[in-house]
Amino acid sequence: MMTQEEANELFRKYRDTRDVNIRNKLVANYYYIAEILAKKFSGRGVEYDDLLQVASEALIVGVEKFDPDLGNRFTTYITPTVTGVIKNYFRDYSRTVRLPRRIYAIAAKVRQESEEYFKLYGAKPTVKQLSERLNFSEETILEALECKMPVSLDARMGGEDGETDSPLYDVIADDGETFENFVDKEALKSEIKKLDPTERQVINLRFLQGKSQSEVGKMLGVSQMFVSRAERKIVEKLKDALL
Repeated sequence: MMTQEEANELFRKYRDTRDVNIRNKLVANYYYIAEILAKKFSGRGVEYDDLLQVASEALIVGVEKFDPDLGNRFTTYITPTVTGVIKNYFRDYSRTVRLPRRIYAIAAKVRQESEEYFKLYGAKPTVKQLSERLNFSEETILEALECKMPVSLDARMGGEDGETDSPLYDVIADDGETFENFVDKEALKSEIKKLDPTERQVINLRFLQGKSQSEVGKMLGVSQMFVSRAERKIVEKLKDALL
């Protein structure tokens, strides 16, 4: 872990050189903040891994923008920044188009059957086993397994350190962050050119034109779930390339 003085010196060098290696050292030094905040918001309808990805991207943005000569400590600056991006993610997640009610009903049956199977055999059932036991196609089982229950804006968020619980809508901010702000723009453009045509279309429609996953699905002739899976894979691919 760097001292504040050491980190500030690197921030100054990065500001002058825009050396990605320097940026990555700073991101690695403060990565624990992304982990802490992702953990704080996990268990509220969104998986920890998804929140950590969002927090990590926000951390990169913070490193890109931070100026140590303004007199602020980076930890003081980045914590509310990452928190705000996570809140925006909850807002966007709550607005995603819901899957058919039938899928949610099947998902509930799949979860119940999986629990019963585990109690009996001490292992999780395969998709094929669930398909046979519930008399649904394997594709339907897969769709149900990926189904996330919608997040209610009235859901209570457990407080920490004695804080009073508050509804989820209390943490929702108004302004969002676009994907293009999460990483160095020139590096991002270069990596996007390496994507296949469909992936580039998804990036353009979702993050540059601001289309919903449902709208993108209709435009490309695929399901909203296909867009969701593709989006996650693309973001992971770009993040790995840029880091």
